[in-house]
Amino acid sequence: MKQVETTYTDLKEKFDKEVIKVKARLKEANIKVGIVVKNASIQLQASLPLKPGEINKKGTGTKQYSISLGIPANLDGLKTAEEEAHELSRLTARKCFKWNDKYLGKRRLAAKGQVRTIAQILPDFEKQYFQTRKRTMKSEHTFHCHQDYLKRNIGLDTFVCKDGILACLDKLEPKSSTLYNTVKTLKVFCKIFDLNIDLSAYSGKPIVRDRNIPSDEEITAAYTKFADYAAKRKKTIKKAYLNSWKLWQWCYGMLATYGLRPRELFVNPNIEHWLSTDNINSTWKVDGETKTGSREVLPFYPDWVRLFDLKNPQYLQMLKGAVEDKKTFQDINTVRINCSSWFRRVNVGFDPYDLRHAWAIRAHINGIPIKAAADNLGHSVEVHTEVYQKWFSLENRRKVMNFAVENKSLVEELQNQNQQLKLQVEKLKQENQQLQMKYNITA
Repeated sequence: MKQVETTYTDLKEKFDKEVIKVKARLKEANIKVGIVVKNASIQLQASLPLKPGEINKKGTGTKQYSISLGIPANLDGLKTAEEEAHELSRLTARKCFKWNDKYLGKRRLAAKGQVRTIAQILPDFEKQYFQTRKRTMKSEHTFHCHQDYLKRNIGLDTFVCKDGILACLDKLEPKSSTLYNTVKTLKVFCKIFDLNIDLSAYSGKPIVRDRNIPSDEEITAAYTKFADYAAKRKKTIKKAYLNSWKLWQWCYGMLATYGLRPRELFVNPNIEHWLSTDNINSTWKVDGETKTGSREVLPFYPDWVRLFDLKNPQYLQMLKGAVEDKKTFQDINTVRINCSSWFRRVNVGFDPYDLRHAWAIRAHINGIPIKAAADNLGHSVEVHTEVYQKWFSLENRRKVMNFAVENKSLVEELQNQNQQLKLQVEKLKQENQQLQMKYNITA
């Protein structure tokens, strides 16, 4: 045992002396990379460009980093470390250093099988997610949102570990809807994979950002932008697409009139009911495969059905052609994205979903009971009050108050008129009694 301890001490002394020699050689060769022994490994130290996504408050664009390449702290490892220091120094001197997998440590960790990246684990995430859920268009929609948040906000190359995930959350804007939705996704993700990651510091409802909610006047004015765009575009467009704008103008009118989610137009649309002569209330039937299930939706302004020509058979035939054979979530999502792109293409000035928010605000301004409005929009009373009325602007508050004052004035006026009529009736009664007494008339 004593001999083993002596051997270990001798090797350590020899190693420490060799470390000093390597550091001296690097300094003498003007190598701007140092070495440091830490946790039984040798790391490189250097001032390098910032890692992707990092911000340096000093504004220098560089930062001092320790890089672990998995080099063991022994004599052979020292030789490797010295070679790597020279290589890294050459890259920085030529300004061609890049944060690749080698310097980020991803190859080494992946080779050891210690952790997987988001990209590697996503297939398992999908498989396990649907083991406890029936695969429907609705559940696929929810999973797609989870997957999208992981890809965009956590990153496909991020390792599935506490430090990696929390570092990504730190880069997101605090109290933003992006952070809020990403944390919701991570809670599902961590539950499936039994990951013990405390997300409480990132929880909490987001601060509402400003949103451009159009007025009724702006909505009716923007309707013509589709036809205006069609009149001005190049005549070289293929004949098959010449009138495609009419479908998206119809979608615009439907979203404005009914406050629908865009997807609710494209999932198994009940065109037969819509065009039926029995549909005297012009209700739109939302399919059960959508986010909150089936419902029958009433128009807020029935005259908008005529104004926007929403029952034109030509447009409904175009809708039928657009969604025919579109049965999966991804299929419907492609149509939905196309709808949004047309809003931007013709420069409507707001998003499809803003028409839904406008419907909710319009209902409140006009005194529609919250339960009735929430049922028509297909969400709970809580969502209606907490989400959709966040964008209740100063102008909308003014309208409500003016409406209330005007109604109060009208009521008071009617009450005064009623009181005057009562007085007149009483006066006529008295006059009638006097006449009866004068002429001795019995009732």
